[in-house]
Amino acid sequence: MKKNINVALIGYKFMGKAHSHAYRDVSLFFDTEITPVMKVICGRHDIPLSIAQEKFGWQERTTDWKKIVKRDDIDLVDITTPPDEHKNIAIESAKTGKFVFCEKPLSKTLKEAYEMLEAVEKYNVKHAICFNYRKLPAVGLAKKLIEEGKIGKIYHVRAVYLQDWILDPEFPLVWRLQKKIAGSGAHGDLNAHLIDMTRYLVGEFSEVIGLSETFIKERPKLIEKDDLNTGLVVTEKSEEKGKVDVDDATIFLARFANGAIGSFEATRFAPGRKNGQRWEINGSKGSIVFNLERLNELEYYSVDDPACVQGFRTIIATDGSHPYAANWWPAGHIIGYGDSFVNMVADILQAIAQNKMPTPNFVDGVKCQEVLQAVEDSIKQKKWVKVKSRV
Repeated sequence: MKKNINVALIGYKFMGKAHSHAYRDVSLFFDTEITPVMKVICGRHDIPLSIAQEKFGWQERTTDWKKIVKRDDIDLVDITTPPDEHKNIAIESAKTGKFVFCEKPLSKTLKEAYEMLEAVEKYNVKHAICFNYRKLPAVGLAKKLIEEGKIGKIYHVRAVYLQDWILDPEFPLVWRLQKKIAGSGAHGDLNAHLIDMTRYLVGEFSEVIGLSETFIKERPKLIEKDDLNTGLVVTEKSEEKGKVDVDDATIFLARFANGAIGSFEATRFAPGRKNGQRWEINGSKGSIVFNLERLNELEYYSVDDPACVQGFRTIIATDGSHPYAANWWPAGHIIGYGDSFVNMVADILQAIAQNKMPTPNFVDGVKCQEVLQAVEDSIKQKKWVKVKSRV
């Protein structure tokens, strides 16, 4: 007999929508032992929250997350707020025995990330972090090829995450451009994904050296106003400018514990690149290449192929033999960005059913944040910095 688990989602915008999609559709594609019940959604403003509640399919809504974590009928708290709110929600949820699922980065500072990990361990609760790109079939295939030795000893990693959405100097000072809320800019938002993916596929970071730049130092502030016609809270640009105190772009080099080397670049100033995550791993026996904007594909090159046919082959990772793919459509019928969240939630439900810790979890979040912090330290010190880990 299937068991239900009651979910509370805190946050209802971009990531709230993605996570809601996962809870709504996971049982359609995965035969899990546990079924998520979309119990309550939480946000700051009630009218847009009520729209999200109805559209996404949640039973209830509230504007007070503190009430949620105290409810006996809530089993899992899913945090999709900006990073400055992660720590308090996660710790209070852990205190009441809730499973805690948190968006990345784990928090806005390494210190807060440590506190979050300490809390979930102290109160002995299960936890997970949403590095959802791990859950794509093509990435799972890359992991399999590496583990089977298909590309041999890894020598190089080169990874980029390129966007262009703040290219216009008049684009307003949204929360992602404010250190007190986001913690960092492109570095924590985009490099975090590259760091986690590299840890997952290649191994632990040893030392790093980086540089960063903020190209637009000031931007128009945003003003929140109540729309008297709709009751919605709307934002508009002010003539007053505010300081941008996070990075627009961060680049760093890395050495790994296994002897490999890597280069990483995250920027929001790459015209034409909307969500351009791409990475390549080179080894003694071959290479693999992944491009998020073609997320069903993995490029693979093998030196063991006969010379007359050597070349990169493009594998469409939709066959039933590819990770997660058997739960979706017939071979050749691709999945999309949002479906990585479905795969992520399916893994969480299976871990709960088996009383196991899901992956990735807060340990992975902390290890990622340790690398992020080491890069920031190297930028300030203008030298190589060792990645020191407490976990």
